Amino acid sequence: MLPLHDERTRRDFLRVGGLGALGLADLARLQANAAPTAERSFGRARSCILLFPYGSPPQHETFDPKPDAPAEVQGELKAIPTSLPGLKVCEGLPRIARVADRLTVVRSMTHPYPLHCVAYVVSGLPTYTTDLENRARDGRHWPFVGSVVDYVHERRGGSRPGVPRNVALPWMLNSKTDNLVNAGPFAAFLGQAYDPVWTDFDGPGTRLVPRYSEGQPKQFMDPYGGTTPDGRFRLAAGADTPPDLERVGLRRSLLEQFDRARAGMDAAATDGHDRFREVAYRLLGSGRMRDALDVGREPAALRERYGLTLFGQGCLAARRLVEAGCPFVTVFWDGFGQFGGCAWDTHAYHYPRLREYLLPGFDLAYSALVEDLEARGLLDETLVLWMSEHGRTPRIDSKPPGAGRHHWSRAYSIALAGGGTARGKVVGSTDRQGGEVRDTPVSPKDVLATTFHLLGIDPHTTVPDRQGRPVPIAGDGAVRTELLS
Repeated sequence: MLPLHDERTRRDFLRVGGLGALGLADLARLQANAAPTAERSFGRARSCILLFPYGSPPQHETFDPKPDAPAEVQGELKAIPTSLPGLKVCEGLPRIARVADRLTVVRSMTHPYPLHCVAYVVSGLPTYTTDLENRARDGRHWPFVGSVVDYVHERRGGSRPGVPRNVALPWMLNSKTDNLVNAGPFAAFLGQAYDPVWTDFDGPGTRLVPRYSEGQPKQFMDPYGGTTPDGRFRLAAGADTPPDLERVGLRRSLLEQFDRARAGMDAAATDGHDRFREVAYRLLGSGRMRDALDVGREPAALRERYGLTLFGQGCLAARRLVEAGCPFVTVFWDGFGQFGGCAWDTHAYHYPRLREYLLPGFDLAYSALVEDLEARGLLDETLVLWMSEHGRTPRIDSKPPGAGRHHWSRAYSIALAGGGTARGKVVGSTDRQGGEVRDTPVSPKDVLATTFHLLGIDPHTTVPDRQGRPVPIAGDGAVRTELLS
């Protein structure tokens, strides 16, 4: 066995373990061809926080404003300078503008599917069709990135953490809307035991948010628009149990199932149990998970700095989970009440929603997370990834009330910070309308491959599908050295 005390040798060992059938000859070839930047960055991140704004933010009103474009492209919101010379962002993001020198902004994201294709962008799934959107257990799905991280960590052995390796907040995706649960953040053929451990949130919405769609019959007191200081995250009903995703209400509480048996269980008794029981026992036997989720332990001033919104408090909980040892945390900005036009899916009321609801919450939470991680010495080892399904149309549709931008995947923006990514860099560019990639196209699969690489997992690693065939964890993605420090 290769000794693990030397960092280069340790990395080589992990690559050999991950490459499996590719073998030592392929390992030597990959190492010979690896750019020095990629080699230095491998395994730099101990954790990843994936921030996923469901429905997809507009590139023009976030990281790729077009101040010289005509009004029907530029829109009502203008561009402002940032702490990174040459980079401008939307005027609705003044705090993010101040931390831009810590970020890598990718303006040249692109893929073929202008759909709510969460499953496509968070897994190696090679193609996508709309019939997959609400079929979370369809056999065609591939494993969620967080599930792969959990799976690989377990296969490597070592001590089990006091918190799960793969946690998702604030609740199962789209489970608080009038639609079915959305596909994507599930373990697919790795097995449901590797699904994220889901939380739930006990806290009311404190304000009516702007309407989602024309003719909307009611408005919603959405906690993403504001919540109370006593709002708390907790383990969800059905956390880590095989849920009936077509009928979310039938899920049973993991804690209820195992609390009854707790008195007769001990550590030795879990040896013969399946992974569900092992995870359940660890959650019950350790207070670390509950402590990490308890944002009420934080000073009031810091909670307010993140924003007293569901997304802000979710980002704060994510930082606490990372500190507790969780390697992968996902925070969704999800729909609430109504699915159609929810969250960032601004087909109508585009400007009211951006000004009053979406941009202020994003600006506070994201900038606070970056600054907080940096102040605690955690940013260099924590990858923070802001990424959604696609972007929005370069031309504004003025017909809906409040105007709208519709689905667009040919060019859009994401942002990365920490964990071995570059500080103060813009990758790629778009044309004058922000609708076509002009240079350095980056795919969601490339982002996945780069994420795995930064977490010390070779993106060429394969896992067996339901037929036992080897499937690459990042699909056809490649590590993008442009994103690395």
